[in-house]
Amino acid sequence: MAQATHAVFNQFSERTDYDLLATDAALQDGLHRTGAQGALPTLGAYARQLGTAATWALAEQANRHTPQLHRFDNRGRRIDRVEFHPAWDALMAMYRAQGLVSMPFDSDRPGRWAAWAAGFYLHGQVEQGTLCPATMTQAAIPLLRKEPALWAQLADKLHSRTHDPRDRPAHEKASVWLGMGMTEKQGGSDVRANTTVATPVGAGGRGGEYRLHGHKWFFSTPQSDAHLVVARTGEGGPFACFYVPRWRPDGTLNAVHVHRLKDKVGNRSNASGEVEFDGAWGLLMGEEGRGIPTIIEMATTTRLSCVAGSAAIVRQATVQAIAYARQRHAFGRALAEQPLMRAVLADLALESEAALALLMRLTEAFERDDDGTASAADRAWKRVMTPAAKFWVCKRGVGLAGEAMEVFGGNGYVQDGVMARLFLESPVNSIWEGSGNVMCLDVLRALAREPEAASALLQDFADAAAGEPRILDALRPLEGLLALPPDQLESLGRQLVQRLVLVAQACLLRRHAPQAVADAFIATRLEDSGAGRVVGAIDSRAVDTGTILERAFPA
Repeated sequence: MAQATHAVFNQFSERTDYDLLATDAALQDGLHRTGAQGALPTLGAYARQLGTAATWALAEQANRHTPQLHRFDNRGRRIDRVEFHPAWDALMAMYRAQGLVSMPFDSDRPGRWAAWAAGFYLHGQVEQGTLCPATMTQAAIPLLRKEPALWAQLADKLHSRTHDPRDRPAHEKASVWLGMGMTEKQGGSDVRANTTVATPVGAGGRGGEYRLHGHKWFFSTPQSDAHLVVARTGEGGPFACFYVPRWRPDGTLNAVHVHRLKDKVGNRSNASGEVEFDGAWGLLMGEEGRGIPTIIEMATTTRLSCVAGSAAIVRQATVQAIAYARQRHAFGRALAEQPLMRAVLADLALESEAALALLMRLTEAFERDDDGTASAADRAWKRVMTPAAKFWVCKRGVGLAGEAMEVFGGNGYVQDGVMARLFLESPVNSIWEGSGNVMCLDVLRALAREPEAASALLQDFADAAAGEPRILDALRPLEGLLALPPDQLESLGRQLVQRLVLVAQACLLRRHAPQAVADAFIATRLEDSGAGRVVGAIDSRAVDTGTILERAFPA
């Protein structure tokens, strides 16, 4: 008699078809306290759309069918065109339709920065590659607004809610996407080592025409309608920032030659290229000699996007791990009922909520700075805590995504699953826009230039810690580090930034999270100096894991 040998049981797919916002109490709370509650209906509709199985399928397709570079057409004409799978354009259209690209800048609505971050965070839980051009385009808006002639041409296309994927000159399109070109092979993060040269056509000067010669080793989103590029004005001259479109004003293709696309570990849906400028046409933005400060202004915003992107990865990894552990049985009971696994899941949940709280506080600082209402603490949060948050949240995201993958066992370690994509995606936010050491050095530079920032932060932390001796105790070594002379502090940069972020997160959770969450975070991050290094290596006996897990993802 034939016997069934392949009965499939106790196997569960990764979670799709759920409401990303309705199941995220921490995000809902964050939107209310930042004044963005008016965006909840729109964000809720988008969260439901993102959570459908159809959208998850688009994300899988966009990452499986990676961009293809066509350097020449079938008659040998140079076209340097990047071809994308239709799933990419579908996801780009979804994001653009929400108005998220220009949301922080298109009004003075309270909570607009938090509403944008929430939309970015929700989208990033499903697909991250499409957020790269969105990030670049958004961050370029404040710079372009300072250039009246350019802004007049591009404003309506940057505010547009229509995705226009056609490879045509910008004036013929309903919307445009922008990229950035800083990195060169010999310099990496050391932008001052760049050698690309811009030569004026005629008088040059602000708004003037230039021809660029040189290369970029990482050219973010080479298919974009234009890029902001750093180049020297003359051999060995000062740096400047240039607007370099894909198409020249006369309708011919600009001389930006894409040599190849990067074969990246993750971020597979998105294209990153190596390019050569062979007399590429560009316009000078700002003044000569101000190129690096100009592009760093853009990078401040893109670093916030990195924090949001990594927080999104941690959130989705946490959700997937909890949902799977509640269904999968081993050794006679569900994984989520087993004490050691509960410690792991609760630790993931704590890290996720702390990352989101940090993100929401940063959006308040950015918005108040834009509105001219920023306090000394707000300015310190924006200037000091943005690179600090990028260092910590993005770096933690890599290990946390791997830990969540491990909950699935071998099923998590296959390329066609959600967990693998989250894991492979996670390192890019830590590397892009300045790796870990660069972020720590940026924190130190900010503190050196603005000594009052440290005082403002410490006072803000002390106010939040009033009545909580565990945070007050953690403030003392932080104050000691900040008092060290610069030549001693540089080698301790990572230690300083780690302490800075952990204290900040503890303060935010004490102010805004349920007591079970705040107490558990403080106990496992501040009281136990060894905790937080390996997920789940916490003393969970005094942690209300049930409350924490139910808040993280309701059963």
